[in-house]
Amino acid sequence: MRLVFAGTPEFARIAFDALRAAGHDIPLVLTQPDRPAGRGLKLTPSPVKQAALDAGIAVAQPRSLRLDGRYPDEAAEAQAQLRAIAPDVMVVAAYGLILPQWVLDLPRLGCLNIHASLLPRWRGAAPIQRAIEAGDAQTGVTIMQMDAGLDTGDMLLERVVPIGAETNAAQLHDALAEAGGEAIVAALRALAADGLPARKQPEAGVTYAAKLDKAEAALDCAQPASLLARRVRAFNPVPGANIRLPGLDDPVKIWRAESVPAPAGAVPGSVLRADADGIDIATGEGALRLLELQKAGGKRQPVDVFVRGWQPA
Repeated sequence: MRLVFAGTPEFARIAFDALRAAGHDIPLVLTQPDRPAGRGLKLTPSPVKQAALDAGIAVAQPRSLRLDGRYPDEAAEAQAQLRAIAPDVMVVAAYGLILPQWVLDLPRLGCLNIHASLLPRWRGAAPIQRAIEAGDAQTGVTIMQMDAGLDTGDMLLERVVPIGAETNAAQLHDALAEAGGEAIVAALRALAADGLPARKQPEAGVTYAAKLDKAEAALDCAQPASLLARRVRAFNPVPGANIRLPGLDDPVKIWRAESVPAPAGAVPGSVLRADADGIDIATGEGALRLLELQKAGGKRQPVDVFVRGWQPA
């Protein structure tokens, strides 16, 4: 098919590469404007832009696609490009801009979104992290026919991905990205052949994956250890999870932790144990055993190394 691809981060880059490998004609890529990154805050292209440039494909980076918005000239230029291409379909993966109705209506087969959850569960911005945080046993990707709502369009195809007991967000991201690339190729193959029946999303089971907030990184020891352990995995690597330990001025970043039993009456936040096997912190229910930590400005350390250089007050 002749398609336009709209995406920005690494998750989208995996799908872009899969579509190119499948032989689709991609004359144009839409992606977010370059952002400052690294210690020098140098303007850096998105993973999708870099992949498109490497492949010799034209790239457009409008700040908005709304013709009546703050950047109407950029939106109008993008509209002219899309009309000239006359794509069969637009594939969207973590693009970062809301598509106005004129974009949704322009491709012959509409716009297909690769969403990183099994809809209608976890519509919204952070489905990967929220699935782990909630303790879901599985998630997946949904290829969805986009409409004007927030991840409300009809479902075309799904792929299920399990969530292991120790799976973190980085690992799940990679698994879902691979599943998404395979799924969009399969969906386009079916559309080009006999078509792909669309199914409306059920009204039951709708949940929303709220955008991640840096404030969520601070672990509240009044909450159950099981939830805190899931948050450590869900927020690895972004926004991270941190906790305050006695004897240290700055919070410590936690990379790995697990939930363990705690003695009755333990005061949340108190240190129950600190040795080479783990640092146990009492919580509202059970204890959070810290297994891999990082001091501010330091390196990640397994707990047996960390405790050698930590003297709790």
